[in-house]
Amino acid sequence: MNAAVRATVRVGLYTGAKVYFVHEGYQGLVDGGENICPATWESVSMMLQLGGTVIGSARCKDFRTREGRMKAACNLVKLGITNLCVIGGDGSLTGANQFRTEWSGLLDDLVRAGKITEEGAKKSSHLNIVGMVGSIDNDFCGTDMTIGTDSALHRIIEVVDAIATTAQSHQRTFILEVMGRHCGYLALVTALACGADWVFIPEMPPDDGWENHLCRRLTDVNMFLSANGDACPHRLITHNNSIHFFFLFLVTDSLGFDTRTTVLGHVQRGGTPSAFDRILGSRMGVEAVMALLEATPDTPACVVSLSGNQAVRLPLMECVQVTKDVTAAMAEGRFDEAIKLRGKSFENNWNTYKLLAHINPPDVKSNINVAIMNIGAPCAGMNAAVRAAVRMGIIQGHSMLAVHDGFDGLAHGQVEPITWTSVSGWTGKGGSALGTKRTLPAKLLEEISHNIAKFNIHALVIIGGFEAYVGALELVQAREKYEEMCIPMVVIPATVSNNVPGSDFSIGADTALNTITSTCDRIKQSAAGTKRRVFIVETMGGYCGYLATMAGLAAGADAAYIFEEKFNIKDLQVNVEHLVEKMKTTVKRGLILRNENCNANYTTDLIFNLYSEEGKGVFDCRKNVLGHMQQGGTPTPFDRNFATKMGAKSVLWLTDKLRECYRHGRIFANSQDSACLLGMRKRALTFQPLNELKEDTDFEHRIPKTQWWLKIRPIMKILAKYDIKLDTSEHTDMEHVIQKRRP
Repeated sequence: MNAAVRATVRVGLYTGAKVYFVHEGYQGLVDGGENICPATWESVSMMLQLGGTVIGSARCKDFRTREGRMKAACNLVKLGITNLCVIGGDGSLTGANQFRTEWSGLLDDLVRAGKITEEGAKKSSHLNIVGMVGSIDNDFCGTDMTIGTDSALHRIIEVVDAIATTAQSHQRTFILEVMGRHCGYLALVTALACGADWVFIPEMPPDDGWENHLCRRLTDVNMFLSANGDACPHRLITHNNSIHFFFLFLVTDSLGFDTRTTVLGHVQRGGTPSAFDRILGSRMGVEAVMALLEATPDTPACVVSLSGNQAVRLPLMECVQVTKDVTAAMAEGRFDEAIKLRGKSFENNWNTYKLLAHINPPDVKSNINVAIMNIGAPCAGMNAAVRAAVRMGIIQGHSMLAVHDGFDGLAHGQVEPITWTSVSGWTGKGGSALGTKRTLPAKLLEEISHNIAKFNIHALVIIGGFEAYVGALELVQAREKYEEMCIPMVVIPATVSNNVPGSDFSIGADTALNTITSTCDRIKQSAAGTKRRVFIVETMGGYCGYLATMAGLAAGADAAYIFEEKFNIKDLQVNVEHLVEKMKTTVKRGLILRNENCNANYTTDLIFNLYSEEGKGVFDCRKNVLGHMQQGGTPTPFDRNFATKMGAKSVLWLTDKLRECYRHGRIFANSQDSACLLGMRKRALTFQPLNELKEDTDFEHRIPKTQWWLKIRPIMKILAKYDIKLDTSEHTDMEHVIQKRRP
């Protein structure tokens, strides 16, 4: 929430508006006085890394009465406030819409009561409302992710990873209860991200006889989760109304397992916000201000949200209505419809979970061998993708083969079967368990084709970074000479650099981004209590500036130097002078990020020396090269979930493609669309032929020619107080959600 508050304040001030804080939510609006006070640029400094909300939040009974709303309207009119930005859940946003609907009537009553003048009422004749959804439950329909959800998942996964080690050590089964009210999103995504054996969510209660099914599955020491809504039919809950106690009794009594329960509680609401939430909050804050400034009396109250990586505006009450429809569907037992109403993201998560966790492998084998390999530098999430691909392949009846050490391993016959159990626990493992190398296949084609034939490989899943993309292209090119290469192939982008064409996101980039962001937080905190200090931090990414840019937005950087945006000595001078002026105010910290290959001459040392020299007497400098810590660590919930969906989807696509390519008793695939890259494009996972992506590739610098995130770079500069023009060419029009309600 603080990222959203910070962005709203700073972009509001940037546009020339007066911006006010309303402390303690609607209660502050009703009480007025010191609760509504002007916000300044400096008042939102050093708050990105703080959890909760610095302006406070409170449930307010007074605002539910007309009298309370009259007081609130009076306080706003006296200050000339006609635009209200509300960050909260569906209750807060519904209240805001009611306030807006009644606004004219409230002003008339206030004029009659002599509380405000007719002139004051005329100046404030219309109230614009924009909402941002802040809720860890992710229960608001129309948005993929609400502010706070990703951070809550981080807290849950930290606990789950810790519990998994004790579960293995003591051979115990663990039952976890997570928050979510009447929405199973947290439980569902956690189940996908940790490979839980069972999940209970209110949108889809288990079928009759689920107790026996669950007991059959729990032949190992395992873990399963429940959302804290009505996650299973009430008739199954015995004398104790707490669901997890019923599960505890079932597992202990029926199987004799040593079983423990953990209720995570409010730990899920606290802590430092994740990089994703900070960027989401910042982008939503910018979009909210734009929506308010563009609003007319006829514009319906809107909510700004995220769909894929696109900021969208949706009519507030349509979203509220669909959210209520979900509750009604669940109450009436229309559970399939409830899943659909939750939105595409929720439905995809549920379908992936069902496929990976609830279907037994078929008795009849397909006689298809699918090989999986990792290529390029290791990154967090690779193992989760391998696990999902292996298990989905086994479910489809295929035999799965693991190729160790990339194309090198394929050339030297390092190929072996990989089973369902051999990938257990892989979702939370960092690095690459299969082993990975940067070697490209061009000089090994003879050996590779020989081993494809020797091991009877019918399809290939290639998980990796730019080398995986280029290597797959080389295999496709070799089809003219080697018939063995005429098999379906799919590339899954996995690299911290996020530099693979055809996908807006790569597996591993979110984990690296969180590592950089949390490190920048610590670096800035290290100077607490000292004199003014500027930190120069070098990030990875090759020639791709994604990590430097997004970490700059998440950590509140003053500048981020990247290869894609050329800069010269004059730009450096402007940046230094800007920071010198800034440091003369109450601001005491500066953060400069530099992508490792942004410029061959303006090195990290040179930039450090420049800032040190020019800042003499105002601030001192420190530099940090983060290095390979950005490639390590356990994957974030986003990377685990993303990798799981990508791995599963890739094998389903290969299965369909193998059917198409089966001719005269053998597999023969030489069409362009038989070798594809699976990527996230705006709002959907799409398969794109590798050859078609060549036009959008800068092979010399190993980056795509078009990169979506470059358009949000100005946000970072505006939030750092640069007077630049904000690009609004990609205008966000109001969309609708009502028509999506019925399948």
